[in-house]
Amino acid sequence: MAQQVKVSPQFRRLCMQFGKILGGESEIDAGPVCFVTRMTNLKETILGRRTRSPLVQMQMFSFESLDSSGRALCLGETAVHQDQVNRLITNLRKRGIKVTAIHNHWLKENPRLMYMHWEAIMNPVVFAKRTKESIAFLG
Repeated sequence: MAQQVKVSPQFRRLCMQFGKILGGESEIDAGPVCFVTRMTNLKETILGRRTRSPLVQMQMFSFESLDSSGRALCLGETAVHQDQVNRLITNLRKRGIKVTAIHNHWLKENPRLMYMHWEAIMNPVVFAKRTKESIAFLG
């Protein structure tokens, strides 16, 4: 549960805008860190059982350490089907965002899932728009 954090009205507005662009729920954690979550509609099974767990379905995005020029540390994570990995890497890289990790979390999931993480130092609104464009094909 997020604790109530004292932040500037500007940071709060920026966090709400960040979440709106990404189509998710935004909250502010100590730091301050703007944290946005969004559920996907992946249809997966793990060990033969259907899952709707947030551990599988949730996309996560954040920004923090906002500097005076309006740039911040921006992070993103999502699960994708194995055959979507290369397209997402290409989409993010051509928008100036670094892919930092690609790995699995589960065994015996169907279809095969990979988890991708990315990062950038940029204006959070720009990051949100570029991320949204990059992941749009995921549905």
